[in-house]
Amino acid sequence: MKALISWTIRNIPRKYLQRVSHVFLRMAAVFYRGKEVQCNICLRSFRRFLPYGRQARENALCPNCLGLERHRLMWLFLKKNTGFFEKQLKVLHVAPELCFLNRFKKLPNLEYITGDLESPLAQVKMDIHQIPFPDNSFDVVFCNHVLEHVADDLQACREINRVLKPDGWGILQSPVYNLEQTLEDPEIKEPAEREKVFGQSDHVRKYGKDYASRLSKSGLKVTENAFVKTLHQDRIKKHALPENEMIFFCQKG
Repeated sequence: MKALISWTIRNIPRKYLQRVSHVFLRMAAVFYRGKEVQCNICLRSFRRFLPYGRQARENALCPNCLGLERHRLMWLFLKKNTGFFEKQLKVLHVAPELCFLNRFKKLPNLEYITGDLESPLAQVKMDIHQIPFPDNSFDVVFCNHVLEHVADDLQACREINRVLKPDGWGILQSPVYNLEQTLEDPEIKEPAEREKVFGQSDHVRKYGKDYASRLSKSGLKVTENAFVKTLHQDRIKKHALPENEMIFFCQKG
């Protein structure tokens, strides 16, 4: 299973995976029935989660809703630390994740808008470098695992800052590595070389420990929140949460 998932992620474009992967994975869910772990997004329980990733991580992917470790952590953060599920909010979700999409759509308190340049899941076709909405439009912006793909991450953050309302906030997750500074080189264009240097053929940088301070140069205020460290180990184990992942919380600057 690990080898199959790894090959699929490496060789099938994301926009096609988003259309069909949930069908096959929900079939796999039958063989993973159990009570050892629970997805706190869809509330389904399994003996373990599916492996996932280019170098497949064990116990990662919920076969029912396709939530990963980071998604389960973000859901719990929203539940415990924000009024996302209760307050009247206008939300922009860039590159929406399938595990969140229909659940957020159904929340009666949200005006929920999705946008992306390629994703078949998004309502609005948009380039994050030029978000097609007026200033001060949104209470909340989600933009997860996008900024490592875009040509100018600071311009993307300037646009997020622009469309957030004065008291707006958001979450901007990306892979962050044990590097002192972000690694990027616009001269690296070949997919094979990008995969070697940045970890994926469609990544244009590898973020380091300066991630929050780097993005804050855009005018957006980005801070690290070690939310997972506030949780009991039993809950971390039950939901298979990532023990070292920061929540990168942003506010309008």
